[in-house]
Amino acid sequence: MQRKTVAVPSAFPGGLDSLRSGHFGHCEVFTLVHVEDGKIQDVSVVQNPPHVQGGCQGPVTLLHQSGAHAIIVGGIGMRPLMGFQQMGIEVYYGPEGETVGAVVDHLLEGKLQLIAENQVCGGGAF
Repeated sequence: MQRKTVAVPSAFPGGLDSLRSGHFGHCEVFTLVHVEDGKIQDVSVVQNPPHVQGGCQGPVTLLHQSGAHAIIVGGIGMRPLMGFQQMGIEVYYGPEGETVGAVVDHLLEGKLQLIAENQVCGGGAF
């Protein structure tokens, strides 16, 4: 049995029913979904540190320290993408306008793709 943690940038207050935030660096909170044997076991929420221009490494470090194995984003810049890759955290692209629970289900069903370097944004919301 392997336990994995999936991070999802979320609208406040976080949780499975919250909407996935459009850009990880500007989200209010991260919902951490703990998965075991392909099923959601439990959920926790961590506050996103205040975002400053060029300061996207704060959330990368926070999620690494929180035990994240993967993150589902709608937008991300090249520097944080490289930071997640260096930490061994997989970065997936998830559809807009969906709840945290829905995008995690898509991941568990194998419907999400790893984000490619040509899909990164220049620092604004996607």
